[in-house]
Amino acid sequence: MSAMRHPSRQSVFLVACAIFLSVFVGATPSNAADVSFGGARPFKLFVPSTYNTAFPAPLIIALHGYNQSGSKFEKYLNLTPIAEAKGILYVHPDGTADKKGVRFWNATPECCDIHTPKVDDNKYLMSIIDQVSKSYSVDPDRIYIIGHSNGGFMANTMACLHADRIAAVVSMAGGGYAKTSMCKPTSPINILEIWGTKDVTFTGNHMMGKFVPGAVKTAAIWGALDHCSKNKYVLAEKLDMDSKQKGSETTQYQYTECADNADVQFWTIAGAEHVPNLSKDFTANIVDFLLAHPKVTSAQLQ
Repeated sequence: MSAMRHPSRQSVFLVACAIFLSVFVGATPSNAADVSFGGARPFKLFVPSTYNTAFPAPLIIALHGYNQSGSKFEKYLNLTPIAEAKGILYVHPDGTADKKGVRFWNATPECCDIHTPKVDDNKYLMSIIDQVSKSYSVDPDRIYIIGHSNGGFMANTMACLHADRIAAVVSMAGGGYAKTSMCKPTSPINILEIWGTKDVTFTGNHMMGKFVPGAVKTAAIWGALDHCSKNKYVLAEKLDMDSKQKGSETTQYQYTECADNADVQFWTIAGAEHVPNLSKDFTANIVDFLLAHPKVTSAQLQ
């Protein structure tokens, strides 16, 4: 009888990326609009009903996980009603579909473009920012990215490459470069890393033959990049971020004394796996984090 073969950590990670909950999306207000942008990789922009060219609006881009789509990620987050209520321009684009229809973001050499030639998602996402900023009144100090899993990798990568343009990112269960020296932000940037403590990737993950740091290490890397103190403290208030965990299960950690008052936070959802069961307050909490953190004004990091 042959020995049972256990799935690799990478295969478990990719399967977990494909699991999402089915939730209903709030109705789009009649005087709000979904505006289509064309080109080789089209996308839609949600424009809230309160949009006014005289008042530059925040822009949020939400990036789905591996083998998902922008529309599925929006069903998971249900961010559109919040964008309407808070006057946020909002895009949830699609990654590239491979020959099997599996969508991905080419975030790092390890995650998650396994094809040749490689897709330039950095260029694509910056083109979204540029196109929306050209057509609408976008506040340049309030451009944000949210990502889950493979999308979280991409959010972290965009923070590494474009701290001069992006004010803050929220990465849910997303790692970064295996070679951490490849992340070289030119200025401090606000970071929120969120991870379930039972996530298969919490302690790290082997991808493409390389070890990618997990939750604690990824947060610590950002603390070092933003020149924070090595000591972080627990915030007083716990949050209810997972609907299947009892009470307020999420602990917030915050690094102190970061360069130019940048903010690096790390939230752990006790008992949650790679795809948390989002509470009704989850998305509101992460949007509140973003809106509270405009772009850091500083000289370049040394």
